[in-house]
Amino acid sequence: MITPLRRGLLAALLPLAALLLPGAASAQDYPTRPIRVIVPFAAGGTTDLVARLVTTEMAKRLGQPVVVDNRAGAGGNIGSDMCAKAAPDGYTLCMGTISSHAINASVYPNMPFNNLTDFAPVALLATQPNMLVVAKNVPATTVAELIALMKKEPGKFNYGSSGVGTSIHLAGELFLQMTGTQAEHVPYRGSGQIMTDMLAGTLPMAFDNFSSGWPHVREGRLTGLGVGSRERLPQAPNIPTIAETLPGFESLSWHGLFAPAATPPAIVARLNQEALAALQTPAVAARFEELGITAGRTSPAEFKTFVAAETERWGAVARRSNIRAE
Repeated sequence: MITPLRRGLLAALLPLAALLLPGAASAQDYPTRPIRVIVPFAAGGTTDLVARLVTTEMAKRLGQPVVVDNRAGAGGNIGSDMCAKAAPDGYTLCMGTISSHAINASVYPNMPFNNLTDFAPVALLATQPNMLVVAKNVPATTVAELIALMKKEPGKFNYGSSGVGTSIHLAGELFLQMTGTQAEHVPYRGSGQIMTDMLAGTLPMAFDNFSSGWPHVREGRLTGLGVGSRERLPQAPNIPTIAETLPGFESLSWHGLFAPAATPPAIVARLNQEALAALQTPAVAARFEELGITAGRTSPAEFKTFVAAETERWGAVARRSNIRAE
């Protein structure tokens, strides 16, 4: 029989015992060694840039090096899978994107991980609108004019993207679905090749990240018809939103920090705290503003809800267009 005295002693000792659990102890001391952040795309892209900007500032606050490890392949699946299967101790994290952690689930037939259950979302770090751009030899200066041209000559237009299942591919498909137009999808290996062909006039149109297309639009080499954000961007106030012509259209690329599922909540909370602090530093804020990137600033719970909504939304677009990646 447990007496009131013993019951009181047990109640007092339970919090101390909890600290002895492996997860609790590691969370209390974390971090004690370098942290690896897997970027599941090649170096030099937007995901890599966001990762390096944010982790540089996080390392200063965490007191340990945060090392970026690029593991590209399969639309982000290879690096993301490494993260999903890593020890859930807070020392292996990954950058996820709209492709790797939302779209791929409906595009790749044999996913090596579940984007909703195999990760602990830490924080949405950055969002950036996609922008609809056309080559200078396309006689359209507005979204409405482009739609009219596409309906007048169905099948004449094609559009480029940086690969099957990317955000700019799905942006193009959403545009076709909402306008009832036709265009052939032309996958490239990256934005650089898209811009090269558009500047040469051999590719008529594309949706691309604002940071990739805007410099060419600003210099008059391409025509920017609209941005995929809900509001016009301060960097380009004269470029309307696509939604001004197509109500409800929205297309953003995003980048977030993930840990393996079962990572202790205390560690996830600490990482979220330091990631959000990094977003507010002058170095990160200035670079984001230059690129037209908006800082995310979400809690882990808010980010989890966001990822689930994005998975459902873009999965529906992919299914309607029967998009499949090999």
